[in-house]
Amino acid sequence: MDSKELYSYVDHTVLKAYTTWEEIKKLCQEAIKYGMASVCIPACYIKRVHEEFPKLNICTVVGFPLGYSSTEGKVAETKQALADGAKEIDMVINICDVKNGEYQKAEDEIAILKKAVGEKTLKVIIETCYLTEEEKIAMCKAVTNAKADYIKTSTGFGTAGATLEDVILMRKHIGPEVKIKAAGGIRSKADMEAYIEAGCSRIGTSSAISMLGE
Repeated sequence: MDSKELYSYVDHTVLKAYTTWEEIKKLCQEAIKYGMASVCIPACYIKRVHEEFPKLNICTVVGFPLGYSSTEGKVAETKQALADGAKEIDMVINICDVKNGEYQKAEDEIAILKKAVGEKTLKVIIETCYLTEEEKIAMCKAVTNAKADYIKTSTGFGTAGATLEDVILMRKHIGPEVKIKAAGGIRSKADMEAYIEAGCSRIGTSSAISMLGE
């Protein structure tokens, strides 16, 4: 794949707690220049980015990075992000619910967030590094049943990021309407190509430009 095509898969990301406005502006300018799918940014910058770069596709995170905030809190975050100009929401599941075997509760929360998002895009971060294979499969089914748009491997803040094995497992167990986003630990053009070939429709990374040699 050529670089232009690879860039079209990228959610150009910066989510550090100390991210500055200058870093956000640079990220947005790069996303426009290289034709990336979106910028994934802290919620506090959405409104400002939307005003300065009105045509840019803005993604943000909800319940990030640990996932155990209340469903009501996640809904409030989501509604505010959409009002400020976001078009894509990457939510973190309640991992505590999953570890307790309360899969239906996790599914219900995803469904509530999808209702709040409506026709815009909901990506569900299941944080694979903390889950057993059984739990990963259960979350594939939960994401499918809740009619979310994407299942996403990782926050990038956990103990590990995406693996090809997890993407292949997801592809096997999600419904046909659900897409896959891989994030965390993707470090080269070859990695990007391998994840896309395995079934990913999005790649979350802050390093796409350096990986593609620009």
